[in-house]
Amino acid sequence: MRGLLLGATTSLALGLAPAIAADLPARTFTKAPAMIATIYDWSGFYLGLNAGGGTARTCWTNQVTAGGVAATNAEGCHDATGALAGGQIGYRWQTGSWMLGVEGQGNWANLKGSNTSQLVPAVTNQTKVNGVGTLTGQIGYAWNNVLWYVKGGAAVAGEKYSGIATATGAPFDQASATRWGATVGTGVEVGFAKNWSVGAEYEHVFMGNKNLNFSGLPAGGATRTDTVGQDVDMAKVRVNYRWGGPVVSKH
Repeated sequence: MRGLLLGATTSLALGLAPAIAADLPARTFTKAPAMIATIYDWSGFYLGLNAGGGTARTCWTNQVTAGGVAATNAEGCHDATGALAGGQIGYRWQTGSWMLGVEGQGNWANLKGSNTSQLVPAVTNQTKVNGVGTLTGQIGYAWNNVLWYVKGGAAVAGEKYSGIATATGAPFDQASATRWGATVGTGVEVGFAKNWSVGAEYEHVFMGNKNLNFSGLPAGGATRTDTVGQDVDMAKVRVNYRWGGPVVSKH
């Protein structure tokens, strides 16, 4: 009797199994999630430091008036070279791969050079650039964490000019000036962390010509008037820290 019941139960189970299997939903296979691409966003305020070197190409022309007739006499040119160090602050806004920005930069400078006057060989003319500041707009293009940009705007420089006795090296007159001009430049920056970037930059500053009235040392009094024409080239390495515009993810 027990064997009969066992056989009947087994037969019933085997008969119901196909029906139950037919009522179960078909198994579905889900696609693996797509890979997430990381995008570096250059937007935000930034503050940084820079250091490098520069060259100021400076040409002097003496303005002479004799018998009511003005004449100009070239005194020659020289390169004032040396180190630069300073900082920058700015804001950038990125849309797609394009970047727009504005930046202010200030640099201490020690650009110095001289030449013997072609007009009066007993005189050596010396130029010293003490500082350079710029205010520029930027436009750039980003390849993820690599940014290339061009910049342009206004520039200002603080300078000192000296006449030195060639034989003794003693200064006998001088003039100081704050000079305004224009600047253009280009640079590349690489983001190496969430808010940090490092880059290299080149700028050319157009200072034009400026008339300078020299005073004698140490007593003072006018000694001469020279027109000084100048351009400045600067190359710097920069490090910036940015607020805003973190690394974001995009599917």
